[in-house]
Amino acid sequence: MTARPANTHQARLLHLLRDGGPNSRAQLGDQVDLSRSKLAVEVDRLLDTGLVVADGLAASRGGRRSHNIRLAPTLRFLGVDIGATSVDVAVTNAELEVFGHLTQPMDVREGPVAVFEQVLAMAAKLRDSGVADALDGAGIGVPGPVRFPEGIPVAPPIMPGWDGFPVREALSQELGCPVMVDNDVNLMAMGEQHAGVARSVQDFLCVKIGTGIGCGIVVGGQVYRGTTGSAGDIGHIQVEPEGRPCACGNRGCLEAYFGGSALARDAEAAAVNGQSPELAAILESAGRLAASDVASAAAAGDPAALDLIRAGGARTGQVIAGLVSFFNPGLVVIGGGVTGLGHTLLASIRTQVYRQSLPLATGNLPIVLGELGSAAGVIGAARLISDHLFSPA
Repeated sequence: MTARPANTHQARLLHLLRDGGPNSRAQLGDQVDLSRSKLAVEVDRLLDTGLVVADGLAASRGGRRSHNIRLAPTLRFLGVDIGATSVDVAVTNAELEVFGHLTQPMDVREGPVAVFEQVLAMAAKLRDSGVADALDGAGIGVPGPVRFPEGIPVAPPIMPGWDGFPVREALSQELGCPVMVDNDVNLMAMGEQHAGVARSVQDFLCVKIGTGIGCGIVVGGQVYRGTTGSAGDIGHIQVEPEGRPCACGNRGCLEAYFGGSALARDAEAAAVNGQSPELAAILESAGRLAASDVASAAAAGDPAALDLIRAGGARTGQVIAGLVSFFNPGLVVIGGGVTGLGHTLLASIRTQVYRQSLPLATGNLPIVLGELGSAAGVIGAARLISDHLFSPA
């Protein structure tokens, strides 16, 4: 797709149609500060670009009936969410409805070439299934800091071989369309903002607890990335002075105590030390433990597994409490793979935050699980590329 909106009025109309679906000229006119004649000019120019199409007559509001318009139904975006241990790829329309979604295990430490071979194979499979003839743009999430303007990962702790890799440029060439790249937790926040639990919230935190722990920060409806793209790297906030060594080189970081990797390690220790017959049985049959095994053991009432979840939730809550006191968000969303631990984890986080932060900050503060699960990242990725393509050239 080569067309882009020519000005901020057209960009605003495209965003309204993306977020609200098909609408009449009259109702769009109510939402943008344009006279009827000026609105008609901008809509006609958008119709000429092919970005929007006429969509029948709107319901009558008295007088002549207005025409509905909608984003072109042929537009297709690719959303790619690369995690530490899996890859999600989806195709959406311009209103960010998911038409096809694939998930496969993948170790991000295999490096960008191997990971992108798999991403391209998954994208090809989706296109072959008939959900997209061509792609108009792609959004990519990676589990580490990103220099956003260039779409390049910067010193990501759990991504050896990715530092400085030109993700945006390389994938744009392979896919033949514009590409935008961001940190995976920022995209999770954008997904929940578009179609999930944060739909009506302008200022919120989205905490992703997966292999590691990160936080998407949304201020005034926009993701805040920081000067170098590393805003929200809360997994490396210290929770224990001179504590456990962390993969980042420091000691006592939150990630050294909680997140998928730390939880699996502590679960194996509990199994080997005889603290948990349930985990010991899983370890014996599988040869290793994952965070999902802790969830299974906790669901069966295993005290050691429940203790691990509560302790991890308390440490995570300790960090979130500091963020809440500093940022005063309207909502905290908890997402990521470890949310399979469910309400035991959520209760532990809530208890710590409500106990530690001032009542003024927490009095009306919901702390909730994300609604979208593994779709949050790919919807956020599609939103990222649509934000780019629906902004003035």
